Amino acid sequence: MQIRRVYIGGWFQRTTLHLSEIYDFLREGYSNLELDKKKLKELQQNLDIQSTELKVDGLEHIELTSTNGISLKIHEDGLIVLRHDYGQGDDLAADIKILTEYYEKKLSPAFSYIFSLGAPVPKELANIKTVYPYFVVVEHATREEITALMDSFHEKTYFEVTGDRFDLFRGDKFYIVHIKKEDLGHSERFIEEQIFLREFKGQLHRYLNLHRIIWERIAKVKEQGNIKGGEIGGFRDKVQGYAKTINLIEARINQMGTYLHTRERIVKSDDELKGFLTLLEYRYETLGDTLAYLQQIWVMTKNYVNSALDLFSSLEAQATQNSVKNLTVVTSMGVGATLIGLFTTNSIPQFTMFGVGYFVALAAIGYFANKITTWFYKRKAYNISDIEYDKDIK
Repeated sequence: MQIRRVYIGGWFQRTTLHLSEIYDFLREGYSNLELDKKKLKELQQNLDIQSTELKVDGLEHIELTSTNGISLKIHEDGLIVLRHDYGQGDDLAADIKILTEYYEKKLSPAFSYIFSLGAPVPKELANIKTVYPYFVVVEHATREEITALMDSFHEKTYFEVTGDRFDLFRGDKFYIVHIKKEDLGHSERFIEEQIFLREFKGQLHRYLNLHRIIWERIAKVKEQGNIKGGEIGGFRDKVQGYAKTINLIEARINQMGTYLHTRERIVKSDDELKGFLTLLEYRYETLGDTLAYLQQIWVMTKNYVNSALDLFSSLEAQATQNSVKNLTVVTSMGVGATLIGLFTTNSIPQFTMFGVGYFVALAAIGYFANKITTWFYKRKAYNISDIEYDKDIK
């Protein structure tokens, strides 16, 4: 068996505008945004760039080569693919580590900084930790050798596909592409699409899980039946944070369909990939259906969060109103006592030690009355009235 190449990659939404910004940064360490010029230059130099070139092939993309032999393709839609050609005497685990460290410690910090302004990217919003699919391209391999290679990385083969050009063996985070012909270019295009589809599906799954987390956190409080006045403001602030996150992610989810359809159209018109359509075509369709499902789920989640925000804002207003009413009574009593004193005397009021003490006593009574009233309404439980639903409905 001969190992030829190792790939890793990732995807997050970008456009040709972002690609131009990346190209300026890679070539000159420059950005027209209000970013630290010195830091930009340091991040660019840290990438160890040997050459960089802008090309158009289906999608506009940048090809970069580093001084340590890493090849990098950055597509205008945000797909990033890193490759290291395997040489005689190389160690596969070491190659994977080189690619991963280059992405995590050099490329990712650079891109995070040049795109640090504006709305957060989805992976930051969903608190996603990147998990790479590792692709290893081999040739002249037997099934036993491929199985042994998978075992050495503690991977089990989930399924395998046999084709005219190559065989694909898929594990969890490890893929082996066994090419049957000298066809590295075609296999690379296939790997790019596999990375895109896997990342696309992964983001959808993470957003689905985020919907579950937000929904259950709100439902847990509502199921209590009541909430203390002092807890209303803090929980309302949390729900406001959920609402902001949902709005930002909703925009990202609604963008994803455009990227999926563009990729699907390019694949179907690419003669090099026609032999792989049986492996790719159905996945675009099923991911499109999954995206439509998640969009509806997200609308429901947004409505649920907004209704919760209205509910807790109403409860907070009620608690505040009750507190103000009681303070008004206390204040009115103090004012009434003062007026009675004025109306029942036939001389001009004069400053006396007793009068000063009386004033201080009234002020102290008002202060402690305010504290007691505030404490009482923070401790008071308010009923959470909301439409009940049966979670066990199938």
